[in-house]
Amino acid sequence: MAQQMQVLVLPEGYERLLGGNAMRANISAAKAVSDAVKTTLGPKGMDKMLVDDMGDITITNDGATIVDKLKVEHPAAKLMVEIAKTQDKEVGDGTTTALIYAGRLLEGAMDLFEKNIHPSVVISGYKAAQGHIQKYLEDNARDIDLNDNDALIKIASVSVAGKTLDVDPSHIGKLCVEAIKTIAETADGELKIDQDNVQIIKKKGGSVSDSEIVKGMVIEKEVVHAQMPKKVTNAKILLLNAAIEVKKTETKGEIEIDTPAQMQAFLDEEERMLKDMVESVKKTGANAVFCQKGIDDMAQYYLAKSGIMAARRVKESDMKKLSKATNAKIVNSMRNLSSDSLGNAGVVEQTKMAGDDFIFVKDCVNPTVATIILRGGTEHVVDELERAIKDGLGSLSSALEMKKIVTGGGAVEVDAAEELRKFAVTQSGKEQLAVKKFADALEDIPKTLAESAGMDVIDTLVNLRKHYSEGKKDYGVDVVGGKTGNMYEKNVVEPLKVKIQALKSATEAVDMILRIDDVIASTKRGGGMGM
Repeated sequence: MAQQMQVLVLPEGYERLLGGNAMRANISAAKAVSDAVKTTLGPKGMDKMLVDDMGDITITNDGATIVDKLKVEHPAAKLMVEIAKTQDKEVGDGTTTALIYAGRLLEGAMDLFEKNIHPSVVISGYKAAQGHIQKYLEDNARDIDLNDNDALIKIASVSVAGKTLDVDPSHIGKLCVEAIKTIAETADGELKIDQDNVQIIKKKGGSVSDSEIVKGMVIEKEVVHAQMPKKVTNAKILLLNAAIEVKKTETKGEIEIDTPAQMQAFLDEEERMLKDMVESVKKTGANAVFCQKGIDDMAQYYLAKSGIMAARRVKESDMKKLSKATNAKIVNSMRNLSSDSLGNAGVVEQTKMAGDDFIFVKDCVNPTVATIILRGGTEHVVDELERAIKDGLGSLSSALEMKKIVTGGGAVEVDAAEELRKFAVTQSGKEQLAVKKFADALEDIPKTLAESAGMDVIDTLVNLRKHYSEGKKDYGVDVVGGKTGNMYEKNVVEPLKVKIQALKSATEAVDMILRIDDVIASTKRGGGMGM
């Protein structure tokens, strides 16, 4: 018999993983990302310290931030990072939950492969489970609306719990709720929430409990001239995207001056032009000017003399928010000034905070812009507080978008898992096993919460299943008390949208990873055959 010749398909410098080997490598890489963030779940979750190439330190237990800063190389691990980014972008919270779901679903899939169940069967079972449980949760979730203040505070508090350990989460929750209520607008009968209308200012100093909300704008600038008023009531605001300066010519030119009188005339003319500019501002009736460009020193003097408060080099994003809040039109030329362009606010005031000057624009005519000022003892605390606020705002937006909430603390996962075990019986063949593995994956949330609180994981799960069989569907893991309890009564609720998006993201990513049975990868970076 002739010897079979070896066929080389790939060039040197490439490696290939086939079938089960490819599957195992992908699953273990993806699961490593899931395990990295798993311990951060819940109010007693642990923090991660991330140090980048430059030595900058980030201390956080925010899943989205952790995976964003992880420098993952493995392609399957990168897919897990994408899950977190999608979850964060879509709903602003629940990244850790999505990654835990995905990690556990992959682990379940690996068990089924070892029993010779084909990936297509597993994928089919997982998709059926996700579709069924999504409908079940939508049908059984509680309703909520913008007027349900207590429930909204509960949602935001649960979202920020664990990130701000030295303060009552409900304090931060209340800031989030006030901000969302300020920026919420109803258009065509639908509630619109644009989180860009919430401005976040971080200021090191004081304590977390000193954080506050301003229904209006806070500009990180100071009044340009010492003699200008520091406070203006019944403000008529002019927003100017043009310099209050004498324009320089675009082409290079020279002016010949022979006598001191000509020099004086030149300077007088420049002064007159600036005086005229200030006069045209004064004629509009404006008493507060925010200029996106520069203001000449002489113009500052004349503005101060006229009792007009002014700030210069204001950011474009701040100008847009000011326009929205005060109904002022941004004027692009000094020639187009008129009283019709002015906006209104109750108070414009310069205030000192932690040694820096800020201009507060309060009691705006159209208060759909809010500013949250975050305080904390160190930069790391303030940064983590910002992440907590963003999670809280994301959760509230998601809750109000679907107008439905579920019970947190793992209660909704236990309920969903038991429902899936009933559903599994209705499935044909081996897909039943995949549906049961999906149910096990959901129960990883209460197990992780119990673990983070130092509770016995098996006992906790047995207790929760017992409560469920007695019809106590709101029972979950009371992490603070270290026992199981009615989490709805303990104010632990979460937006339905966050859970559904986490299930969708996890199922889709797992589907993609399980379909890969062949990995062809270059072992050399930057090309070339090497030595």
